Amino acid sequence: MENLKAYIESGVLELYVLGDLSPEEAAQVEEMAALHPEVRTELASIEEAMEQYAIQNAVDPSANVETKLLDVLGLNPEEEKIKIPVAAEEPKIIQLDTNNSKIKTLRYALVACVALLVVSIAALFVTYNKLTAAHNEIVSLNIDKQKFASNASKMEFENAGLENMIAMHDSKEWATIKLQGVKTSPSSKMMVYWNKENKSVLINYAAMDLPKTDESHEYQLWALVNGKPVSLGVFGSDDRAKEALVKMQTIEEAQAFAVTIEPMGGSINPTMEKMLVMGGV
Repeated sequence: MENLKAYIESGVLELYVLGDLSPEEAAQVEEMAALHPEVRTELASIEEAMEQYAIQNAVDPSANVETKLLDVLGLNPEEEKIKIPVAAEEPKIIQLDTNNSKIKTLRYALVACVALLVVSIAALFVTYNKLTAAHNEIVSLNIDKQKFASNASKMEFENAGLENMIAMHDSKEWATIKLQGVKTSPSSKMMVYWNKENKSVLINYAAMDLPKTDESHEYQLWALVNGKPVSLGVFGSDDRAKEALVKMQTIEEAQAFAVTIEPMGGSINPTMEKMLVMGGV
């Protein structure tokens, strides 16, 4: 930019407008004007200034100039008066690039587009936040709904177990055995029902409170018969139960019942250090 400023201030543009440059120098000026809008603007300013100067400093010819000129040409001023207009040298005009105004218009349009884009992005951001909040609220409502359904299902499940428990207490055929937590799991508890006539055994899921097992272990119910443990089958945690009461294997006689945690499929002998509850008949 400094070199261009020095070029404009060098005076070569004034000489170009006056026609005092060689064809090579004039071609160089025209090339610079085609490349740089600043040069074109300066040329236009110089031409306009010189035109205004010529107009303001013009000198009217004296009255006898016309007569003398006609005498030289051999014409009779009385018979024929010829008015010869004074032809001023027509200034050279450089075709200025009109795209400059178009560029300004495009810049304004671009600024307007950018402003519109910023407003649109802000509106989208606000809308996105509102949608996110609404989505989170819907998710929260669904979670609450699921919790409510789960609690209702649990209450229905426990109510079914309670009704069966009352019915069994009223019946003389069923013996209700309360299994209490042992030293390894003192807070555990469970209810087992043993039918004295058909020897069937039921466990009450609704009244069961046992620690959760992992995927590779499950519960195993044992009956103590004459001092020896007899397996009555395995069962899962309460979330696997489909009924409040689940039937296990029958046993002819038993002095006590107990539950241990065993590998999936059960064990031949109980793992005593993993006993959870135990209760006598």
